[in-house]
Amino acid sequence: MYRLLIVDDEEIITDGLYEVFSSYNPEQLDVYKAYSATEALEWLARSRIDIILTDIAMPGMNGLELIEKVQNFWPKCKVVFLTGHNNFEYTYRAIQMTNVRYLLKTEGYDKIIDTVEVVMNEIYQEKFTSKWLERSREQLYAYQFMAQGEYMRHLLQDSKYLGKDMEILRNEFNELEISLDLNKGVWLVLGRLTYPKGKTYLEKSNILSAVRDMWEYHLFEKLQSMEIIDKYGDILWFIQPCLDTNDDLDGRFSKYLEGSLELVQQESIHLLELPIIFTVSSHSCQWNRITEKYEQLRQLQQFKVGRNIPMIIWDTHNEQNQKSPADKTTQKYRMESMVANLDSNKIEEFFIHLKTFITSEIATDDVHQLMEAYYAIALSLYSYINRLELSTHIFNYDKLLRIDDHRSIMDGFHFLKDTTEKILHIHKIRERDKASCIIENICKYIEDHLNEDLSLVKLAEIHFFNPSYLSYFFKQEYGMNLSEYIEKCRILKAKELLENRKLKIRDVGVAVGYASAHSFTRFFKKVTGMTPKEYRGNLIRK
Repeated sequence: MYRLLIVDDEEIITDGLYEVFSSYNPEQLDVYKAYSATEALEWLARSRIDIILTDIAMPGMNGLELIEKVQNFWPKCKVVFLTGHNNFEYTYRAIQMTNVRYLLKTEGYDKIIDTVEVVMNEIYQEKFTSKWLERSREQLYAYQFMAQGEYMRHLLQDSKYLGKDMEILRNEFNELEISLDLNKGVWLVLGRLTYPKGKTYLEKSNILSAVRDMWEYHLFEKLQSMEIIDKYGDILWFIQPCLDTNDDLDGRFSKYLEGSLELVQQESIHLLELPIIFTVSSHSCQWNRITEKYEQLRQLQQFKVGRNIPMIIWDTHNEQNQKSPADKTTQKYRMESMVANLDSNKIEEFFIHLKTFITSEIATDDVHQLMEAYYAIALSLYSYINRLELSTHIFNYDKLLRIDDHRSIMDGFHFLKDTTEKILHIHKIRERDKASCIIENICKYIEDHLNEDLSLVKLAEIHFFNPSYLSYFFKQEYGMNLSEYIEKCRILKAKELLENRKLKIRDVGVAVGYASAHSFTRFFKKVTGMTPKEYRGNLIRK
């Protein structure tokens, strides 16, 4: 999308043009307006502008003076002068400027619209012309580029140590023709490319080259830059502005950089369907501190990145988003409670607290506190898996201790949650197996001791259960009451013994737990509908 700024001190003209262009092509043209050159400069300080449609003769700063300032900062900005003055001096000065057109207000809206349309097409064509030129230049310097990249990766590993002797660094920079200035600070920009699924290595390489071309096209005029691919596959740019020393680097350069990065993101989405997330240092740093700054940006990227949405993340510290000491204490207490639950094998309670933590407590902007929470929980899970010998059931569980393997800190916490879900699933299976084993032992004991006391209290004592819980547990696992199962076993055993004619009925009753023959007969008849004697008689007749 292109940005059009309309500038005129006559409000009726400005408002009329703003209304026309706002409804002209809203999908490709974002329209702004200003009633003076000063107000226009305020817009330009806040955002990138692609096209300016401005009057020349205005009180205070005129249009020509405005454009001189604009092109000093946004050199690619196109200008259409719109004036009611058919003055040769104005016309002559206007046509001397680059990227400038001159129209009379009397030429009407249609002519103005056509001219802006032509300018938009020019911007579009220039991008691709420059794109192929820059690609040819990159191929010519491919080997040198590789050598420079290897050296910068080497420097990134330990800049504090390597930066002790700046003279050695300066000689090596000169030998490799690295254009960055060691006498000035350097800004870092970390770019994360979210490649579409299924892309091959070669396809990813082509996408990477296209992103480099976009960067060069939009940023090479105002800064020196060099990029490397870090060990995680992200792009890291080292940049220095080519601005006057009187410029406000922390203000104007940041705005220029932000606006240019927006263009790279927009083109990447439009042409490559590739979201890019930029994490940017808000201030320059000394060369011996680039390792430290890079780690800060990477941590911030891990913390902020969630969905595949193009973002520009600055490493500014926002005090308003910081939690109070009381909030931090509460978060730390919840984290410690989770770890305690895991240590005491309360996996379900741990899982509940972890889900709550992810949805609420992770909102903190304290990266270090969040990293501490992640590793505390991850280490407890790792220890728990080893302690219960679950490693063969949890695939890639060693990823718990490698936070950089996760795309973001949020993804890391979701990995903790997914791992806990797997543990919980295994835990439930084991509990079911354990329960089945316990029930099997109880049933075996009952079958082997039918002639003994099989009261609930007795069985609970033998198997170390609370009587009430044993009754509930047996019913839950076996589907019938414990007393029903005992009766079932006694009646089956009684029928089996009654087949032996040598055994007296009284002895059969004693064998299944009835010392009184009368009690045995009453029990047998209640269950089968006949007395033990009648049951045996039927067997004889068969």
